[in-house]
Amino acid sequence: MIVCSCNVLSDHEVRHAVSTASPRTTGQVYGCLGCSAQCGRCARTIRKIMDEALAGAGPAGCACASHKS
Repeated sequence: MIVCSCNVLSDHEVRHAVSTASPRTTGQVYGCLGCSAQCGRCARTIRKIMDEALAGAGPAGCACASHKS
């Protein structure tokens, strides 16, 4: 599904950028994908995809001290 019509970015591209480059902001996601925000209407959707991807990683993908064994 296209989530950014200005840059023609799909949800798959956003998920791939999040999983490979670990961006922390939507601006960094755009940068990873070689573009920048235009109108900004997709920023909330991109943030939601980022949050879902990070939640899906769960404790196994978390490097914080409280999840290290």
